[in-house]
Amino acid sequence: MKPSQRLKELGITLPTAPAPVGSYVPGIRTGNLVMVSGQIPIKDGVITVKGKVGRDVTLEEANGAARQCALNALAIAAETAGGVDVIARIVRLAVYVDSAPGFTDQPKVANGASDLMVEVFGDAGKHVRAAVGANELPLGSAVEVELLAEVDSA
Repeated sequence: MKPSQRLKELGITLPTAPAPVGSYVPGIRTGNLVMVSGQIPIKDGVITVKGKVGRDVTLEEANGAARQCALNALAIAAETAGGVDVIARIVRLAVYVDSAPGFTDQPKVANGASDLMVEVFGDAGKHVRAAVGANELPLGSAVEVELLAEVDSA
């Protein structure tokens, strides 16, 4: 099943790709790879989850924020690649979590992004990943996600 069909089946509409919040491009294609800059949980122009996970933000809220970041990243990847169906596989995610002291469940937060990729791409959504605790993230965001995808060469 094509990713676009799977998104429709899941009731997911990719958001409009968020504009960069700094001096960089949101996505770039080189050869058969698409790299997406770190995305924060922006929905309708607003950061949905701010603060330190484990203090201000629950694990469940952070997991949902990671999913929103991944949706934003996927929207940029699709725009950069020429459509979501051109994406052959998800290669890597890097998930950064603004973590309170002692918070060590970054992998559980990152699952919000990872699970979405598998829901949309099936086995081609399985990827390598880093789940990293951070002291601060841009604009006070609780989570940030980077994406690397392989695209069809045709």
